[in-house]
Amino acid sequence: MQERHTRRSKSRPEALAEKVYQAIKNDIFDFRLMPGDRFSESEMAERMAVSRTPVRQALFWLEREGYVEVWFRSGWQVRQFDFAYFEELYDLRIVLECEAVRRLCAMPAGRAGDLLSELKRFWIDKPELQEGLAVSLHDEAFHMAIVAAAGNSEMARIHAELTEKIRIIRRLDFTREDRIAATYNEHARILQAVSQQQSEEAQRILTAHISVSKAEVRKITLHRLQQARFQLDPPQ
Repeated sequence: MQERHTRRSKSRPEALAEKVYQAIKNDIFDFRLMPGDRFSESEMAERMAVSRTPVRQALFWLEREGYVEVWFRSGWQVRQFDFAYFEELYDLRIVLECEAVRRLCAMPAGRAGDLLSELKRFWIDKPELQEGLAVSLHDEAFHMAIVAAAGNSEMARIHAELTEKIRIIRRLDFTREDRIAATYNEHARILQAVSQQQSEEAQRILTAHISVSKAEVRKITLHRLQQARFQLDPPQ
């Protein structure tokens, strides 16, 4: 999957294409469009109540990001899940985030704590949120803030790109209450270890945190796919 094309100033047709893009992407994320599903631009345009032009533009954006693929004379298809690819991205997350933690712990005493004070307020001091999607968004922000605080803008840019790429399955990790509770607990422990400049301990907790999440989202994704297919094609 490639980085999403930047679209800063949007004309009205481009704004419509953006709306279609978000709608189709949400359908893929929520398994209303299943891996392997095929459709034509005309079918999608009718479904979205728009012309084919914004649909075609939206689909080309999604193709660049790796969510759909075009079949010559046969329309479009939602790409199959490549779990090996997603797991490689999770492994890259571990490398980048552990390096960020190492750099934070090497800063002068108190500096990392100051940089991460907003994260501490949310993940330790404030009451816990229970709504999965909201926690998912804050979880992304937590990990991106950890990397950004380390001070290397190129690391932060690469990390932001891979965060976008794994969003399709990562947010499923917050569909269960026990996973939400575990996230709060583990984020708090990471922040405390970094504030105390315990580099090896912080990296150990962070590595375990991401590794468990990687395993859980694989299981949950497979379960959700199975459920969605069952609903589409129940046994007779």
